[in-house]
Amino acid sequence: MEMKKRINLELRNRAPEEVTELVLDNCLCVNGEIEGLNDTFKELEFLSMANVALSSLAQLPSLNKLRKLELSDNAISGGLEVLAQKCPNLTYLNLSGNKIKDLSTVEALQNLKNLKSLDLFNCEITNLEDYRESIFELLQQITYLDGYDQEDNEAPDSEEDDDEDGDEDDEDEAGLPEGYEEEEEEDEDEDEEEDEAGSELGEGEEEVGLSYLMKEEIQDEEDDDDYVEEGEEEEEEEEEGLRGEKRKRDADDEGEEEED
Repeated sequence: MEMKKRINLELRNRAPEEVTELVLDNCLCVNGEIEGLNDTFKELEFLSMANVALSSLAQLPSLNKLRKLELSDNAISGGLEVLAQKCPNLTYLNLSGNKIKDLSTVEALQNLKNLKSLDLFNCEITNLEDYRESIFELLQQITYLDGYDQEDNEAPDSEEDDDEDGDEDDEDEAGLPEGYEEEEEEDEDEDEEEDEAGSELGEGEEEVGLSYLMKEEIQDEEDDDDYVEEGEEEEEEEEEGLRGEKRKRDADDEGEEEED
């Protein structure tokens, strides 16, 4: 597919000024130059044109907000001074797999003051003696060359870091379904309210229970008193009955004596 058609496809009915990322890898550049990319892409921050048979940067538009530029596996051999003029805020530049042979070609990148990472892997320049030391000395603003700093520490991969963070977020979401925390907090609040209500009810029950027991004891005492009084009355009645019988027998005995 030609680059111009690919650009129109990548727009997806958006205006060029709305696009911040543009990937045109594996397209075909007509006569080795860029077609369809112009100054209207003023918000572009990431541009990738890997393996597009690009041989010149002369038609590169002004992209002041561009931070990352991927130009790997092309046929670029010089003219890098255009980058400082058209993309002055570049922080990452990948020129691996191009036809860059000597230090004088790379010297033009000194004007990219914000450049932190440069990739020249698989370019002929990497075969030069003291290649890394020479590049770091020539471009003192860069931190990483071909993915490593001067102490051979590997550059962090922001995309991998983002993926790891994404995985952790996914695990968190998988471990705790959406709304689970809120439901759990609501359950805890309900449990606390139930405990409080239960404790209040328990205190009330305890008071009722004590008063009830005390009332029972009082009732038992009253019942005991009633029982004692009833028992005394029965004894008195029995005594009176005995006395009555005795008086009756005495009267009968007197009557018999008189008859005699």
